[in-house]
Amino acid sequence: MDRSPRPRPHDSTAVRLAALAALLADETRASFCLALLDGRAWTAGELARYAGVAPSTASEHLGRLVAGGLLAEERQGRHRYVRLAGERAAHLVEEPASQTMTGEQEPPRSLRAASVGSAPARGRTCYDHLAGRLGIRITEAMTVRGLLRQDTGFALTEAGPEWFGALGISLDRSGQRPLVRGCLDWTERRPHLAGAAGAALCAHVLAVGWCERVGSGRAVRVTSAGVAALSDALGVDPATLAADGPAACLSSPSGD
Repeated sequence: MDRSPRPRPHDSTAVRLAALAALLADETRASFCLALLDGRAWTAGELARYAGVAPSTASEHLGRLVAGGLLAEERQGRHRYVRLAGERAAHLVEEPASQTMTGEQEPPRSLRAASVGSAPARGRTCYDHLAGRLGIRITEAMTVRGLLRQDTGFALTEAGPEWFGALGISLDRSGQRPLVRGCLDWTERRPHLAGAAGAALCAHVLAVGWCERVGSGRAVRVTSAGVAALSDALGVDPATLAADGPAACLSSPSGD
C-alpha cells in the first residue's frame, strides 16, 4: 500500500496570507506603512525621502503595496498620493509592529532623544484615532462618565451619542466600519477607543485645537485649550491632563 503523503489541495487562503506577509517582509515597504499610520496621505517623493530610497525604488514598492490592497492611491494633478487602505490595513501594520516593542530598546543618548522617543507613548495617532496614554486616559474617562462600556466588549451607552452630539461631533453609522471597537495599545497594553467614533473624536480634537501634532510623526500633545476643554467634557482633573507641562499629553495617575 502506498503510504506516501498526498499533496495538499490548493489553499487560496494560505496563498493570500503568504502574499500579504511578503509585502511587509521588505524593510522599505514596512517603513512606508509605518509612516502612513499617521492617517495622512503622503506623496511618493515624501515617502522616498523618509525611507532614504530613490524615487524609482519608492514607486516600485508603492505599486506592490497598492496592488496588494494595503495602500490606496489618489491622484491630484501631477501628484500621486497614497494612504493606508483603511482601518483594517492599519491594524495589520500596527499589531505586528507592537510585537517588536516588547524587547530591550537602546537607551536614548540625549535628553532631546529621550523626549522625542517618549512623545508617541504619551500621545499619538493610531491610523485615525488617539492612542498612547492620551487615548487610554480619554477611553477610561469616557467609561467612568458612563459614555462607554467595556464589560461586554466596546459599546457606547445611551448617553454616548448625546455626548458626541453636544460637542458637535457627527457619528457616521452608514459604513461597514464598527461604530466603536477596542484597539490594544502597544505601549500601554490596554485598549483605547477606535472605530468610527474614535476617528471622529480624533478629527475633532485636532480640528478645534485641543490637541496638536508634534513634528511630522504620529505624536500628538494636548494644548492649553485642550486641557480646559477635555477636563470640562470628561471630568478629568486638569492637573492630570497637564502633568507633563502646560501643553503636554495626558498621563496616567501612576506616571506610566
